This record gives sequence, structure tokens and C-alpha cells, in this order.
Amino acid sequence: MRTAIYIRVSRLDQHPENQLIELKEYIDRHPEYVLYNVYEDKISGIKETRPALDRLMQDARKNLFKHVIFWKVDRLGRSALHTYQIVEEWKRLDISFTITTLGIDTSTSAGKFIFGVMAQFAQLEREQIVERTNLAMKRIKKTIKEKGYYITKEGKTIHKMGRPKGKKDKKPRKRSGYYQRWMNGHAGFQ
Repeated sequence: MRTAIYIRVSRLDQHPENQLIELKEYIDRHPEYVLYNVYEDKISGIKETRPALDRLMQDARKNLFKHVIFWKVDRLGRSALHTYQIVEEWKRLDISFTITTLGIDTSTSAGKFIFGVMAQFAQLEREQIVERTNLAMKRIKKTIKEKGYYITKEGKTIHKMGRPKGKKDKKPRKRSGYYQRWMNGHAGFQ
């Protein structure tokens, strides 16, 4: 059976080699799977559009493979809705999948059930991370309001929340493109 591998890491400085090695070894142990292609993303799982996942879905619609293997549920995505949409489309296309770390194979009814539960846990984990982050931000804002500053773990003093200001660039800019075309059309407004 032609099989696609999907791997994902959240940041550009992370390395997907561990996932790839394990998934290729899994295919080697299962002679019914023949590797079609490896799709690799280096982007957060919360993003619904990911270049490699988009290519994988396009190839699935072209019926180029019948099985997908990936490492963990959270590699596919942390949104239960998005994960469910992907799985439903694969189901319509008669594509099964395997999650190697969990031993889940959706060609069985038990595998389908277990996957649904795991997708819900992945979304719960993501929502808890957001809650903890928001709680920490609220605590920092309160400390800044009370004391006028907050000291980070690294010892850096913060006096206000938000993005740091960049340097003011005093260089004059060359006006071109849209501005020039507009000015040529409205010569009286110079």
C-alpha cells in the first residue's frame, strides 16, 4: 500500500529527524507499506494551513497514496476541529492512517475511536497552555501596576507590557510605486 509520512516540528530551529527515523523504521517493519513521499512542516500545529500538509492533502485528493503515517496526534494538529476535518476527508478518500507512538491504526473501529479521544486530549492540552499563558500575563500586568515594574526569571526589569519599541529611523524614504502613481494622477496635491 502506497504510504505517505507526515512530520512536523513547531519551530525552524527544531529538527524532525527523530520523527523521520522512527517512521521509516516503522515502514521497514511493515512490508505492506511502501513509502510514497515524506511531507515535512516546520510550523506551529495551531496553524490550519501548513505548506507540507496542504501538499499532502492535494496528493491525497489525487489518490497518490492510501495510508498516512505520523508520529503523534499533536504533530497533525492541536485543534480537534481541524484534525477531525482532515480525518473526515481521509475517510471520504478511503485513506487510513497510523499514529506510531500510540499504535493506533484507523483501519479498525477501535483505532478510530481511540484516535477521536486522543484528538480531544490534544485540544485540551493546547487550551490549557493558553490559559496558563494568559494567567501569567495577568499576574505580570498586576505586578507592574502595583510596583511599577516586574523582574523576569532572567533578572530583566520590565516597566510595561507590549512589544519593545524599535529604533526610530530618521532616514528620508524614496517615494515610489503606489505613492508616485497617485501623485502623478493628482499633481495639484503636492
